[in-house]
Order: sequence, then C-alpha cells, then structure tokens
Amino acid sequence: MPLHRVCVFCGSSPGARPEYADAASAVGRLLATSGITLVYGGASIGLMGVLADATLQAGGRVIGVIPRALVDQEIAHAGLTELRVVETMHERKAEMADLSDGFLALPGGLGTLEELFEIWTWGNLGYHQKPCGLLNTSEYYTSLLKFVDDMVVEKFVRETQRGMLIVDRDAETLLRAMAEFRPPETRRLQPRDDL
Repeated sequence: MPLHRVCVFCGSSPGARPEYADAASAVGRLLATSGITLVYGGASIGLMGVLADATLQAGGRVIGVIPRALVDQEIAHAGLTELRVVETMHERKAEMADLSDGFLALPGGLGTLEELFEIWTWGNLGYHQKPCGLLNTSEYYTSLLKFVDDMVVEKFVRETQRGMLIVDRDAETLLRAMAEFRPPETRRLQPRDDL
C-alpha cells in the first residue's frame, strides 16, 4: 500500500530523554525525503512541534488538525502547509484518519496511547485497512508491548490482532514495513465470541 500521507501520534511534551526529540526529528526528515505528507495534531510544542519543524525544514508538507479549544493551549503551529481547526477531539481524530494512508506512534502520553489504541481497534473491526506502526524509541513501549502480549496469552487479544501493530526501533525499517502491510481478514466480534 503506497503511503502518501502518514498520521503521526506523539507527545505534546518533549519527554525526559533527548532521544525522543531526536527520533521525532528523524521521522520528520524521513517523511519529507520520502515524499510523504505528515498529518498530525497541529501543535508547535513538545515532540509534536519537533516533528513538524523537522518535516518542514526538510522540505516536506505538513497538515495539522487541532480542536479550537486547544489552539491556544497546545499553541497551534503557525507555519504549517495547512492547519485545519475542528470543534472536537472526535472530529480531530476522524479528520486525521480520513486524511491518512497509515498511522505511526512515537513516544507520548495518554493522548498518544488513546489515539493509537483507537485506530488499531478501528483496523481490527474492519473500519479501515491501513497500517499502524509503533516506533519503540529507547525501549519506551517495551513494557506496554509485554502487556499486550500478555493479553494474547489471556485470550483477550487474538494473534492476528496483535500482528496488526507493526513495531520497530528503526524509523526507516518501520516505514518500509508499513508500506508493505497487508491487512488480515477481520470480522466484527459478537459479545460472547471466543477469541
């Protein structure tokens, strides 16, 4: 599946380690040099700002989507190729999903996790057939991935569902795997289905 636009979820904070910002910059440059438009949450702060700035500085295109209530709080980025202001968080996520050919999560907090798990769930339910990637910078997500693997063992998540999340520590390898993604057959779960 060709990736023309990739939605990136990441923190509105910089995090505790410089490696997180380094990874965000590297992803931004990679998207730009690959001719892939960045779609993201529209902020100028934290990893979000680092990501957008790196993409723009490398000559890439950036589309930001931000709720009106967060324009001031998250300090909307004024230098983007395009900034779309929506009314709600639900509209923000739906707009980013519609605009994108794939989804990539970098280190982040509650919002990043919520966005990643929602879009991963949508894929599992067959609402989209787009790749979901997770960049495990400095082992940030290793504990979370262990928990997800435990969910498979406990039969709350199927192996095919787990396999829909593409994970790597290297952004270039991850982006290549996302472009090669072929979605498994999905089905809607009934309340008492065995996993």
